[in-house]
Amino acid sequence: MQTSRLIVRNALRHKLRTILTVAGLVVATLAFGLLQTVVKAWYAGADAASNTTLVTRNAISLVFALPISYAAKIRAVDGVTRVAYANWFGGIYQEPKNFFPQLAISGANYLDIYPDFVLPEDQRKAFLRDRKGALVGRKLADEYHFKIGDVIPLRGTIFPGQWEFVVRGIYDGRQSSTVTTQMFFHWDYLNESLLKTAPRRANQVGVYVVQIRSPEHAAAVSAAIDASFSNSLAETLTETEKAFQLSFVSMSDAIVVAIRLVSFVVILIIMAVMANTMAMSARERLSEYATLKALGFGPGFLARLIVGESLLLSLFGAALGAALLFPVTAAFAARMGTIFPVFEVAPGTLLMQFGAALAVGLVAAAAPALRAARVNIAEGLRSVA
Repeated sequence: MQTSRLIVRNALRHKLRTILTVAGLVVATLAFGLLQTVVKAWYAGADAASNTTLVTRNAISLVFALPISYAAKIRAVDGVTRVAYANWFGGIYQEPKNFFPQLAISGANYLDIYPDFVLPEDQRKAFLRDRKGALVGRKLADEYHFKIGDVIPLRGTIFPGQWEFVVRGIYDGRQSSTVTTQMFFHWDYLNESLLKTAPRRANQVGVYVVQIRSPEHAAAVSAAIDASFSNSLAETLTETEKAFQLSFVSMSDAIVVAIRLVSFVVILIIMAVMANTMAMSARERLSEYATLKALGFGPGFLARLIVGESLLLSLFGAALGAALLFPVTAAFAARMGTIFPVFEVAPGTLLMQFGAALAVGLVAAAAPALRAARVNIAEGLRSVA
């Protein structure tokens, strides 16, 4: 108990230095946590992917479509329980900066594959009845103030023209990690328009979403699907939904790596600052350590004083940084709109913050603690002014 009181009093001896050190720790741990949350948000789609869902696309590239006739063959593959399909639409709402994903989907079977999209039954039925009906996620609806019955005009880029969709439902996420920044509408509506305006682009889909009976059969089912279309004009590549999502993340791997590096560089910088603070404190108290040694206190006691003070400062700074992370993250997510579909602090991020603070405290105290433990009583007492 007396040791703890002495550690606290030592930490508060130079109040300005303590305040500045803790402030630096708060900024560092806050920045570290925010950057790690950004990285986590980058992988949100892959982390939320189902292990019983496969995605089949054109083997050459995602930009090339697949015939609608493939659906029946895929459904016939052993181990497949449900098949749906979707097209990326890429429309512009009002102005180019208003970006959000829009997908033309096959309807009920697509929604059945994704039970995490929670939708009231009456809204689901209204959507399925209306050819121009659309579903929007809760976060997307909040961002653009969409309401049931609103008409959403989109200017097509991949599919040119002016398109209008009627909001028939607003879906929520079953979990906080569920993406609710997307808009869904009927593939049939898109296809009917293409049959009139661009027949050569009709009856084609971007990807097939395949639900399988068991995740253990993913590799075998994927191979069987791709074998069904080998040597055809549109060969396929089938992979797990997680691998499909990670293929998009890999396009920006350099950015993710850079963010990770910056987050750890921040910790190294504050480690150097903290080490300097503890070295200054230990140097100023050299005579006190010599006196304590002369009174019979061992090297272990002196080391505990220094390590305890360093850990107190680092963990206190980390606690404040972790507490500030939640409002800062919420404000950042609000500013980003729908750029990050899921942006929340993960428990693992908090553990990393405190783990980093613990490492900073121990490393910063190592050299001063060793010096204090080895201080010569006579030399230490000579330093008394």
